[in-house]
Formats: sequence, structure tokens, C-alpha cells
Amino acid sequence: MSPVDRVGAVNPDFSLRGETVLVSGATGGLGRPIAIAAARAGADVVVHHLDQPAVAEEVRAGVEGLGCSALVVEGDLTLDAEVDAVFEAVARRFGRCTCLVNNAGMMVQADLADMTRAQWEATLASDLTSPMTMTQRFAAQDLEVGSVVNVASQLAFKGARGFSAYVAAKAGLVGLTRSLAREIGPRIRVNAVAPGPVVTPLIADLVDDEAWVRDRTGGSVTGTLHEPDQIAPAVVFLASPAASLLHGQTLHLNGGGVMF
Repeated sequence: MSPVDRVGAVNPDFSLRGETVLVSGATGGLGRPIAIAAARAGADVVVHHLDQPAVAEEVRAGVEGLGCSALVVEGDLTLDAEVDAVFEAVARRFGRCTCLVNNAGMMVQADLADMTRAQWEATLASDLTSPMTMTQRFAAQDLEVGSVVNVASQLAFKGARGFSAYVAAKAGLVGLTRSLAREIGPRIRVNAVAPGPVVTPLIADLVDDEAWVRDRTGGSVTGTLHEPDQIAPAVVFLASPAASLLHGQTLHLNGGGVMF
């Protein structure tokens, strides 16, 4: 077979047709475009939220408007019983989900001297322990193949004053991604994205702070904040068959702010 024929035979498939994608935090600034991007790629979508039923219904309508099925589920994913309830609802509706996007999370701003133990533990529970629990439950399904995409952060590689709990959790998530890729792969691919500063409600109070923006974008090639729609396609790629050789990898979506 000639090189040209081999390229044609590979035919990378970026489609998610026939897949069911569970997006945690699907009503958030990044989760919502991920859910819609998955539907655009042909996937049915499980729209997870916490205390945002109206927004969840909007996301559901967006998914269904693209010709895909959607299921809205609510739960505090730091609680094992509520994680179980989410997967039980998925099983009743779809039988199983084939892709998990661990997107839900929180961010606490506090310097070391001011941080409380409660803030620290809540951040790690939300941003690190919850993805572990979700992946544990996901991997327990009867799956021939599947994929997990963890939403980390460029700060896992750079650090940030006043955000040590968030940075520690996201750095842990990168390590978890690598370890689980070895543990549950190749049947289930586990990868991550590490966005730069994305304009979402998590940083809504900071985007007008010129010093903060300079600190977050300085040193990058683009020198800009990022939009959620710039991140979602990479998540779809990692979930798709086109990423079949990617295991334990982190895609750095930060305008060149972090390079390896």
C-alpha cells in the first residue's frame, strides 16, 4: 500500500456518533460548550448540574436541537451516594455512558495565611476526589472501550499565588490522569486538557483586573484570555476515535503559556 493509500485508509474519525457523553458541570461556562460540542459531533449527552435546573434545561434543549438525546441529572459529586445516583439514572436511560468528561469543579482564592482547612478540603474534594470517584464508577460499567477527559488547568504546571488549593488539586488531577491511563487502559483511554485563563463564571470577578489579566496572559504567545468555545473541540477530539493513541496525555490549550 502506498503512503497516500495508507493515509486514506486511516481516515481519522472525529465523530462521536453512537456515543453517550456524561459531562459533569455541564451548566458551567466551560461545561455547556463541551456538552453542545459533543452533540454536534453526534453524541447523546448526559447533562449534569448542581442547583441549576433552568440552565440544565437550556443545555438539554440545545443538545436535542442538534438531533441528539439528552438526560439531565443533578447531584453533588463529592458525595458517593449522589455519584451512584447519577450513574443509575444513566443506566436507566441509555444503558451506560461511553465517555466521561470530568469538568465540574470550584476555585477558592486565599493566600496561605488566610486559607482555612475547610476551603482546602472542599477544593480537593471537588476538583480531585470527585473526578476519581466518577472515573471509578465509570470504569465499573460493562464497557468494551471508553474514554475519560479530565479538565485540568495550566496552573497545575505554573502555580499561582492565592490559588494553592486549586493548583494542588489540578496538579493532582494531571497525575491521576497518567496513573489511571496505565491502570484502566487501553480499554479506557484517560487524558486531560489544561486550559489557560478561560472566561467563565469562575473568574468573572477577575477579568476586569488588569494586573491579574497581565499575570495570567503574560509570557504566552497569544497574550489573551481564552473563550470556552476554543477549549470544547479539543475535549471532543480526545473523546473521539481520532485520539486512539493518546493515553495519559495532557493537551495544553493556553495560547503558548506553557510549552513542553
